[in-house]
Amino acid sequence: MRRKTIYYYFLLSYVLVFIGSFLVIDLWTSYENKQLLIKNKETELYDSLNVICVNTIHDKYNHVANGIDEDLKIQLRTYAKSLNCTLQIIDFKGNILYSSQSYEDDSIPDFNIRDFGESNYKIGKFYNYFDDKVISVYMPITENLQTRGYAFLHYDLDALDEEHLSIQNTVYLTFLFIFMLTLIILITFTFTVFIPIKKISIAAREYAKGNFTYEGLEKFNSDNEIGRLGLSLKFMADELNTMEVDERKFIANISHDFRSPLTSIKGYVEAMKDGTIPYEMQDKYLDIVLFETERLTKLTENILTLNKWDSKGNRLDITSFNIYTLIRKIANSFEGKCEKKKLSICINTDNKYYMVSADKDKISQVIYNLIDNAIKFSHSESEITVNMTSRNDKVFISVADSGIGIPKESLSKIWDRFYKTDLSRGKDKTGSGLGLSITREIILAHEQNINVVSTEGVGTKFIFTLKKS
Repeated sequence: MRRKTIYYYFLLSYVLVFIGSFLVIDLWTSYENKQLLIKNKETELYDSLNVICVNTIHDKYNHVANGIDEDLKIQLRTYAKSLNCTLQIIDFKGNILYSSQSYEDDSIPDFNIRDFGESNYKIGKFYNYFDDKVISVYMPITENLQTRGYAFLHYDLDALDEEHLSIQNTVYLTFLFIFMLTLIILITFTFTVFIPIKKISIAAREYAKGNFTYEGLEKFNSDNEIGRLGLSLKFMADELNTMEVDERKFIANISHDFRSPLTSIKGYVEAMKDGTIPYEMQDKYLDIVLFETERLTKLTENILTLNKWDSKGNRLDITSFNIYTLIRKIANSFEGKCEKKKLSICINTDNKYYMVSADKDKISQVIYNLIDNAIKFSHSESEITVNMTSRNDKVFISVADSGIGIPKESLSKIWDRFYKTDLSRGKDKTGSGLGLSITREIILAHEQNINVVSTEGVGTKFIFTLKKS
């Protein structure tokens, strides 16, 4: 069963609201407009009849016994025609003394002015005198403060319906305009909001399945928030895809780093056990086993160290110390390794008394890792340079070698755990691929920066900062 989306409910609500609005507006405006038209027409007729009575009838109306002169009839007929009404003069008994229209009946038997109550107008067939409903408005005709009869204006209600229909058509056109305008907004919303969100939803489901190469968001427009959301999701998928590739490479690397010493240990132990290696040579191979065991121990310790940094459980013991003295001490510890490769370590500084505020043991590990790394990848009979400079409240320390360098495409990955470049794998026999990861974590924990500059075949320089004390 297809799932109903928010857009489905939105569209359904849109249709129902418009249908409901149309019905309400149609019924309500129709009624209100009709009532307003009737009210306005009643007022208009009353005002017109008042003018007729004051200006014409009261001045020229003679007593019933004398009748209505011809001149008055002509004037009354003209008024009625201009107002599109029937004008009548009726006495107390319902006798029609004058009518602007010719009708067979000359009297209204049931006529009673009290039927109008306190109002001067009434809607109906006027005692069935007319075939259709009319608006009837009356005004008494007085002479010497005595009522002699009544003047009536009758307006056909069907004529008012035409005016009412014209107003309703205007309402319908206005409603249609609003409908078309909102429909355009809805269509715009569909293409600018709903469809992009639907694409993002589909892409999210594909990414959730592990399909990080899904290309449904490739042509996303980044000019609005939804577009930027889609591009952010695509960027996240690309990063996850990269991470997935790196993870597979990471697993391959750590498997290799663990498998190699374990294979050596197992092979030598089995050879000694079955007598393949004679007793008198066992010490030599036991040293190899011990060496490989130490490699595994160091690898395990490095992993544990990184886990401590990840869990924020490795606190810094901040003290003040001379960084030059520390570097010199660590450099001297590499004397044996340097002699084997005929390397030299040169320490350059304009001040041998740079005092820094940091965790001495952790910074020792950083310097050791960087110098050890430089020795591994330096060519024989070359020089490793350690420089120290000061700027504002920071000491800048760099360790540079003239070794194999790091490929450009690998520079952003050297901080990753277990990562080794293809160039380094043949030379780094004992490394775990964790040294630089640990180094970076230590520097970041001090809220300082570390960067690398390298050219393949030329050499590598690591630069980090420490805070002055």
